[in-house]
Amino acid sequence: MNVLSEGAPPMPPGQSKVELCAALRRDAREGMSNRALERKSRVGWRTVQKALSSAWPQPREPYAPRRSKLDPFKQVIDRMLMADLDAPRKQRHTVVRICRRLINEHAMDDVS
Repeated sequence: MNVLSEGAPPMPPGQSKVELCAALRRDAREGMSNRALERKSRVGWRTVQKALSSAWPQPREPYAPRRSKLDPFKQVIDRMLMADLDAPRKQRHTVVRICRRLINEHAMDDVS
């Protein structure tokens, strides 16, 4: 028999984090242990600790912006596109053509 299938059914799938935190705090006030709260709600101990420490869940921290591999070539690409403004429509650079020129003329080999 599965340990998770014993006890109360899991929280509804459409439940928000705020509702989950409120349910965890309510059950904790009624005397449930942290381990019982984890099993009932099918969450980890960190989630239980966070729910019991604060009335509102903490917002996710955004990822730090990471550098693009195209950063060293942005000025070259901008110059190509600025030159294309005066060119006829059929002679303008496509993405594939810009990529090929960067590979051939500027030794860009680690970007596809």
